[in-house]
Amino acid sequence: MNMKINYEAVELARALAIDIATRADAADRDSRLPAEDVAALRDSGYLALAVPEALGGRGASPVTCVAAQVELAKGSASTALVAAMQHQVIGHQRETQTWRTDAYEKIMTEAAAGGLLNHLGSEPRMGSPSRGGLPETTATPGSDGWLVNGHKTWATGGRHLTHLLVRVAAGDASGVVLVRQGPEGVPGLEWIETWRYVLSLRASDSHDAIFRNVSAPNDALIETGDARAVPNVWFPMMLSAVYLGAATAARDALIRYALERVPTALGKPIATLPKIQRQIGEIDVPLMAARALLLEVATWWTGREEDRVKMAGRIAAAKLAVTSAANEATEKALMAAGGAGITRALPLERIFRDVRAANMQPPSGDTAYEMVGRAALGM
Repeated sequence: MNMKINYEAVELARALAIDIATRADAADRDSRLPAEDVAALRDSGYLALAVPEALGGRGASPVTCVAAQVELAKGSASTALVAAMQHQVIGHQRETQTWRTDAYEKIMTEAAAGGLLNHLGSEPRMGSPSRGGLPETTATPGSDGWLVNGHKTWATGGRHLTHLLVRVAAGDASGVVLVRQGPEGVPGLEWIETWRYVLSLRASDSHDAIFRNVSAPNDALIETGDARAVPNVWFPMMLSAVYLGAATAARDALIRYALERVPTALGKPIATLPKIQRQIGEIDVPLMAARALLLEVATWWTGREEDRVKMAGRIAAAKLAVTSAANEATEKALMAAGGAGITRALPLERIFRDVRAANMQPPSGDTAYEMVGRAALGM
């Protein structure tokens, strides 16, 4: 158990956030993940944050990754989501190693060198693989390996991904096939830009991927087994950090606005008004509480199998706390800023939209509360 935050990694994320923030508004308007953001993540070594040191990475603990992701998301929630997908896949595999050993070592080494990966599990009919069910996407034996056919949704990173970890049905079993993507794409793989002009995270390139006889080599089947067999606790922690960071950016933007806005009739900054001070306080308290709980959960996560189910309730609670605080903070920030808040003069309307995605990502709603309740009851 590593209970300390590596502040060098946090400072790296903070520096990256300053850079990607300069492109965030334009990226949101264009509904496109900037190539410059991906290059910055790769060239800085940030994509190697969770990769084991023995395989060329930084070996960062969950709490370090959470703290870094909070800072990165202050620049752009969309770009931070792309990095979060990398960290949650790598962190989960670092603990469980459900991939073949040779594939695990090779993929981790390539991620440390700047490879961008994501797990493509969700489908239009099945939804998330966390809910169970055999994928409709299939991998069948071909003349030179495997042929992949199917339709995946929410493939965050899109064309920028170098490693697509595709959840498939291989015969009667579920498994994961590695599809490598180069700058020219993949023969038979079509990207459908379903993520343009959606409500949240428009610049994350979370598009649909259509596989039509996509060829993968014989050794591309790197995992077999039920996706739910070993719950991934890194996923809710990494994504919660994104929404917490984005909401904190909204809070920071409101504070800057309050200190700079001097109405003629008032003759001094609106930050001097008790009403504004109270509104900022109402934003701060839930964010402070959510941050404390999320960091506590990440600090105490041991990575041990015997703690995976035991910790699920607290991780769900942290995700619920972040979701509630982020939604509340961004709504109140808009109200406190007045008319300027709904314009592009401030980033508040973009961040308000972005954090709404937290409501949709598991564990959420009644399911999350049931997890908390079962943990309290010792079930």
